[in-house]
Parts: sequence; C-alpha cells; structure tokens
Amino acid sequence: MNDDLMELYQEVIMEHNRNPRNYGVLANANRAAAGFNPLCGDKINLKLHIDSENKITAVMFEGSGCAISIASASLLTETLRGKTVAEAYTLFEQFHALLTGHPTEGIPLGKLAVFAGVNAFPTRVKCATLAWHTLKAALLNNNTTVSTETGHD
Repeated sequence: MNDDLMELYQEVIMEHNRNPRNYGVLANANRAAAGFNPLCGDKINLKLHIDSENKITAVMFEGSGCAISIASASLLTETLRGKTVAEAYTLFEQFHALLTGHPTEGIPLGKLAVFAGVNAFPTRVKCATLAWHTLKAALLNNNTTVSTETGHD
C-alpha cells in the first residue's frame, strides 16, 4: 500500500474516532449485544432495529476504546443501515477476511477498506473486529456479551 493511500486511510479512521457516527442510544432497538476486548479494554454496546422484512433500519453504538475500535464501530453503523440481515452476515465475512489478509469478493466494502492495513498489526485486528463480532451476536438476538478472547480471530 502506498504512503498516500495509507495516510488517507489513517485520516478516515481518526475522523471516525473523533466524530463517531450513530453514537448513542437506540430507543426502538429490537436486537442488542455487547462486546469486550480484555487485552486493551475496548467496549462496544451495539443496538439494531430490524424490520419485518429483515432489513436493518437503524443501528447505533456506545462504547469506549482505541481509535481503531471506535472507528470500526462508526463505519459499521454507516455501512449497515438499509442492508438485510443476510447482507450484514456477508459484510461480516468480507470484513473479517480483509483484516486477516484474505480479501474476498461480494458486497463492495466501500469505506471499510480503510482497515486493509490493520492486518499488518495482528494485535489490532481484534480492535477492528470487536464491533463486528458484537454485530454477529446482535443479529443472532443473543443480547449477550462477546469477547475477543473466546475463540474469535
């Protein structure tokens, strides 16, 4: 990855960390889960509203953590609105593949591609995927807490 592209990616991540999108409480949520990364203390609470046609009509998060985990949660919320549950699962798989150095074809990742360089820092992969594993639990309607240390990544 060239230096200009890396710098742009870093700017996008820092902007989403400073000004996270869809941060706050979702009053009409019908799916929820929490995520925790015990290695660094990142915490994410994710809430979704899924309509009768299995579309994600709203998604918000609260939490604290490093720039990568907050930016990832922010971009997740922007990306998911209007997607079906099936598309959300596909995005999860594609995002996870991107971060582990095995990108796949499918739904375009768009701004999520800014995390492509994270796979060079294995300890940061868990930061970037925390919100996504939390999403997976919320989609399953687990209303539980997932941990990055229970077999993920």
